Amino acid sequence: MDLDMMNCELLATCSALGYLEGDTYHKEPDCLESVKDLIRYLRHEDETRDMRQQLGAAQILQSDLLPILTQHHQDKPLFDAVIRLMVNLTQPALLCFGRVPTEPSFRHHFLQVLTYLQAYKEAFASEKAFGVFSETLYELLQLGWEERQEEDNLLIERILLLVRNILHVPADPDQEKRIDDDASVHDQLLWAIHLTGLDDLLLFLASSSAEQQWSLHVLEIISLMFRDQNPEQLAGVGQGRLAQERSTDVAELEILRQRELAEKKTRALQRGNRHSRFGGSYIVQGLKSIGERDLIFHKGLHNLRNYSSDLGKQPRRVPKRHQSARELSTQRRSALNVRLFLRDFCSEFLENCYNRLMGSVKDHLLREKAQQHDETYYMWALAFFMAFNRAASFRPGLVSETLSVRTFHFIEQNLTNYYEMMLTDRKEAASWARRMHLALKAYQELLATVNEMDTSPDEAVRESSRIIKNNIFYVMEYRELFLALFRKFDERWQPRSFLRDLVETTHLFLKMLERFCRSRRNLVVQNKQKKRKKKKVLDQPIASGNVSYSPEELESMWPALAEQLQFCAQDPELSLDSMVPFDAASEVSVEEQRAEAMLRIQDCLLAGQAPQALTLLRSAREVWPEEDVFGSQDISSEEEIQLLKQILLAPLPRQQGPEEQGAEEEEEEEEEELQVVQVSEKEFNFLDYLKRFACSTVVRVYVLLLRSYRQNSAHTNHCVVKMLHRLAHDLKMEALLFQLSLFCLFNRLLSDPAAGAYKELVTFAKYILGKFFALTAVNQKAFVELLFWKNSAVIREMTEGYGSLDGGSSSRRPPMWSPEEEAQLRELYLSQKDVEGQDVVDAILARLTTARTRKQVIHHLVRLGLADSVKDFQRKGTSVVLWTEDQELELQRLFEEFQDSDDVMGHIMKNITAKRSRARIVDKLLALGLVADRRELYKKRRKKLAPSSLPNGEDSLEDFCQEDLEEEENLPEEENKEEEEGSGADEAQGNSVFLTENLGQSLRQEGFSAPLFWLQNYLIRIADDREEDGCSQAVPLVPLTEENEEAMENEQFQQLLRKLGVRPPASGQETFWRIPAKQSPTQLRRLAASLSQPEEERKLQPELEPEVLREQGREEEDQAQALRAPLLARKKKAGLVSPEEEQPEGGKEQLKAATRKRLLLDSDEEQEENEGRTKAPEMGAPRIQKKKRFQIEDEDEND
Repeated sequence: MDLDMMNCELLATCSALGYLEGDTYHKEPDCLESVKDLIRYLRHEDETRDMRQQLGAAQILQSDLLPILTQHHQDKPLFDAVIRLMVNLTQPALLCFGRVPTEPSFRHHFLQVLTYLQAYKEAFASEKAFGVFSETLYELLQLGWEERQEEDNLLIERILLLVRNILHVPADPDQEKRIDDDASVHDQLLWAIHLTGLDDLLLFLASSSAEQQWSLHVLEIISLMFRDQNPEQLAGVGQGRLAQERSTDVAELEILRQRELAEKKTRALQRGNRHSRFGGSYIVQGLKSIGERDLIFHKGLHNLRNYSSDLGKQPRRVPKRHQSARELSTQRRSALNVRLFLRDFCSEFLENCYNRLMGSVKDHLLREKAQQHDETYYMWALAFFMAFNRAASFRPGLVSETLSVRTFHFIEQNLTNYYEMMLTDRKEAASWARRMHLALKAYQELLATVNEMDTSPDEAVRESSRIIKNNIFYVMEYRELFLALFRKFDERWQPRSFLRDLVETTHLFLKMLERFCRSRRNLVVQNKQKKRKKKKVLDQPIASGNVSYSPEELESMWPALAEQLQFCAQDPELSLDSMVPFDAASEVSVEEQRAEAMLRIQDCLLAGQAPQALTLLRSAREVWPEEDVFGSQDISSEEEIQLLKQILLAPLPRQQGPEEQGAEEEEEEEEEELQVVQVSEKEFNFLDYLKRFACSTVVRVYVLLLRSYRQNSAHTNHCVVKMLHRLAHDLKMEALLFQLSLFCLFNRLLSDPAAGAYKELVTFAKYILGKFFALTAVNQKAFVELLFWKNSAVIREMTEGYGSLDGGSSSRRPPMWSPEEEAQLRELYLSQKDVEGQDVVDAILARLTTARTRKQVIHHLVRLGLADSVKDFQRKGTSVVLWTEDQELELQRLFEEFQDSDDVMGHIMKNITAKRSRARIVDKLLALGLVADRRELYKKRRKKLAPSSLPNGEDSLEDFCQEDLEEEENLPEEENKEEEEGSGADEAQGNSVFLTENLGQSLRQEGFSAPLFWLQNYLIRIADDREEDGCSQAVPLVPLTEENEEAMENEQFQQLLRKLGVRPPASGQETFWRIPAKQSPTQLRRLAASLSQPEEERKLQPELEPEVLREQGREEEDQAQALRAPLLARKKKAGLVSPEEEQPEGGKEQLKAATRKRLLLDSDEEQEENEGRTKAPEMGAPRIQKKKRFQIEDEDEND
């Protein structure tokens, strides 16, 4: 930019800074104000960063700001202002523009700013500026925290940011033209940092526990210092050239020499004796030209090998969106003195700083104290310094902070997040791919370090490695990670270096996993499966599979079962290990598993398996000893047999099994389907896991990397060949590699003059080609199969013969239609298609002689051309969309007829003419204004209050399960989602009411009456809040008194909370128990009612414990009565109050106002509200509107 084009005010401001005379800078009197004006100008620059460009063109930093910094740093106000201005001027260009601009004009401005930054970096490459920074930082860090002011902390941060900005400026290789072992501008900066002692200050900041606030700044500066370095090469500096490095260099020189000799030999053969003008013309038989004739070749025969039809053509331009990603990270070898300094810095950093700094940074990241994407510096430092430690002198204790399963989880979580964001955020896909590459490098180094620990002479280190590997190989996400990365590899965003690291990391993981499996007989791993779960519908009271039994049939079964049970009860060798009723790894709740165990016992009895039923009963008693549901611990054999008889005869509620797919597949389209992740364990098989890689998508990625075998390292080529060898040899799937593009690569490899340097590749290529030509002797179609990528099914057909899969998969394929069946189908369709009032497919299914499913009939009708589409056969209930006027009148009439019944929707759906789904009918009723809320259409249920405890007689088990069946026996087949959720929750709550009364009585006897009242009132308040707000969320149960805190720590009290459905805190993320959001207000009031103290116990309590009640005093009685008053009102509202509870002993005069001491965090308004609620029935005043309470929630989920 020309100085004549500068802003006049900006030029005047720069002139007022001062002038340089020789090596001395003379500042003007208003120098400080001029610096502040420049800061103000930069703050108001436009989107092209015009002020920044003008200052860069004028070289203000080189000619004015740096001399002021070095010569006038004693002037503290001026020094602070200059540091502020420098931080602003040197900030990265990406930070100024937000991203690399795509518009040409803005891209020009971006590159111009980048050029000025590179000039600033070169100007800072001296000891003077960094000497001032080091001296100032040293003086500030000498101050204690009580002496350090806020301005001092700001100055420390600005100096660190300025050093960060200078190191962040990218190098310009074309401008510098530096070779390896030469000192670049970046090397000069590092050497200046070393000479001024700034590196020692960085180590102090990293190791000091009092300076943790600068952890991220220090880590960022260190990462920029080692930006272009290789940790393995850096670790070997000063030790002479290793034998491995010398052999590598000799091999590379030998490859170049062989290629050079091959080129000389080719040029010698191309020299003919005749003049070039008399080369002759030749006809190439079998190679067609543009027309139908053979090709005429006008050059020498030695050029025929290089002939191609593409010669002379303009190469096709690849669009930018389809171009491969470019490599952005480069590695170079710095000057020797710089590498020695960096090696010593790494050693000292690992000795004194690594564990503390990485722990502090990890804490900042987890507590979200860092900026966005700061975790990339953490992952870079992990990969770099662990690789340096492994290459220098492996000492696991130096990197123990990041050598744990938690670090594996952190890296895997970020890697998965970057992978998902790369797929969704297409505009920033390249940035997400670079972050994913950093995470992959960190993951690779973690695996390499754990693998190195196996060879340690220390037994404790090897044991730690075994524990880490056991955890890593057990979890499914770690095993599936590489498969997902291979399948979603995109060459447009992910560079070739990412693919190389992915292949090497997968090779290392498979090698460790294979060795770990060989060292153990069997390896049990975690397995997760997603299953489609239908809505739960209660079946018949007693069912085993699809068979129902009457009570008489069950009674006739019992004598035979009783004889077997008497014989098994006396068998001392009956083992409990064969039947396990509880799965700790399952996500099914403990209560549901207990109910399933009861059903399994009944199924065993119905199947005649008496020993298994008795074994399962005893195992369940060991797992669930509470409430003696499966019998007491000292139960006799006769009592066990009687208990099993009760289980056999009891009408236990069951879930309806999933219907078969096929005929009912279209009918189930309206049913709610949920993806349920089922966690289980299975025995691991390495070959089965390896088969997951035997797919064309994975093989393509490996072949893509193999194409650049000349540029790959020997280790990378070995990793590629090893994986392809595993697929071809270990899995016997050589045909997976029979592909033309791979064979072209093999041809190029075998014809390479330097093929002797790639012995492993050549051997493998010959092995695959030999297998292919052996197959072509049997199957001539294998030549055509070369054109396509293949899956396992095609491979089997190629090797075993075409059609070999028909027998193996006949069970999954539909049976063929004979000509007679097709004629019958055509005749039935033509005769039934015009009949009104019936479904055509149902009529055909009823008359077909061969059993077919609805889906098979519909698809075959379409195949025969009798119908245009499958949609023509949709059922009437789903095809009707619009409502006619007659249908609306009919719906209005049915609603007026059944609106007073218990099940309005059930009667409407049974009697309506045009069958529709429940959701459509509810929506239409709302649209017509017949109802104001969907809750008015819910089925009204009347539940009896559960008894206080389970009876101990013969009918105990029947009473335990009968009430829930009576509530659900008349449910309609189709229910909307809201009513289904409500019914399921009511069933669970109905079961819990039976079990909470015993726990409540025992807790009252132990002195937990006040916490029970607190819990009771808390449930009622949450119910009121949810009823008023219309929405619900999980609410924490926060104890605010010592008495309540002690109760929350009591195991029996926690058991009561689980019975009530209160969710315990999640491990490591929550602190308090939570009332789930799925519990409705009615359910919460029913649970609160189950906690109320029985009336008989209240009457007997003064006689049984007069001394205890006397000590509690009048205050506790008033408090209990005040708490019971709103509870009685709510129970009366819910219909759960008994006649005895409606009339308290003392009458209405005993409902006194509660004292100001509360068990909950209530305000004075809430206290007045409670008083008003108790006085409202007496005075006839309207009920006071309840104010919305603030719910106490955890703001920090990691607390």
